[in-house]
Amino acid sequence: MTEFSYQLYSSREFPPLEKTLEMLKRHGYAQVEGYGGVYTDVEATKSALDANGLTMPSGHFSIDLLESDPQKVIDIAGTLGIKAIYCPHLAADQRPADAAGWTAFGQRLEAAYKVYSKAGFTFGWHNHDFEFVALPDGSIPQKLIFDAAPSIFWEADIAWIIRGGGDPFEWIKNYGARIGAVHIKDIAPSGENANEDGWADVGQGTVDWQALLNALKTTPVSYLIMEHDRPADDERFARRSIEAVRAF
Repeated sequence: MTEFSYQLYSSREFPPLEKTLEMLKRHGYAQVEGYGGVYTDVEATKSALDANGLTMPSGHFSIDLLESDPQKVIDIAGTLGIKAIYCPHLAADQRPADAAGWTAFGQRLEAAYKVYSKAGFTFGWHNHDFEFVALPDGSIPQKLIFDAAPSIFWEADIAWIIRGGGDPFEWIKNYGARIGAVHIKDIAPSGENANEDGWADVGQGTVDWQALLNALKTTPVSYLIMEHDRPADDERFARRSIEAVRAF
């Protein structure tokens, strides 16, 4: 287990980036994870990271960019010091409706893995909830992805597994050897935090993170990344979450 990281997407509604990075350093973070919004001016982002003594060892890149312009991805990652590249999402209108479609998508990820691993990067998939919802034939998209992409790593977003109806402990047991990174976020009790899309600061919700972190010790996870998809106060989230996890 390494230093705690922070997915900068959590602070997208609290600009500027420089203020966010200063805040994260002050609360004890050593690393951050990038996403599309911080790649617009790569040199400025690199300068802000350096000014705060932070590193960006992992980053999210859209499937469109990964496939259409690999050199741009490689250049961005190289400038920012990113070592692990994760494809983070598949838009609703692009999601397959059947097992064959998900298998084909997994094959696309495997093809991307070949490109980025050859360039020296870790490459994998970051899940949401929709991959754990059974298709009409009973198959599970996430399993179809893994079967069709035997080489890729997995950035396991545990809270999304739970929201999708999956058992995170079973998925860790069965696919833990693939886990290169984990998103640490929490789910509010039912009916609470509606203004934050039902998410909670880590340690303030219903996810048993103490048990999960113990289970993750059996995996090769390199990056433990705090995330909240819509915090009302990003500094509150960042501070409370790192304090909670350090206390486990």
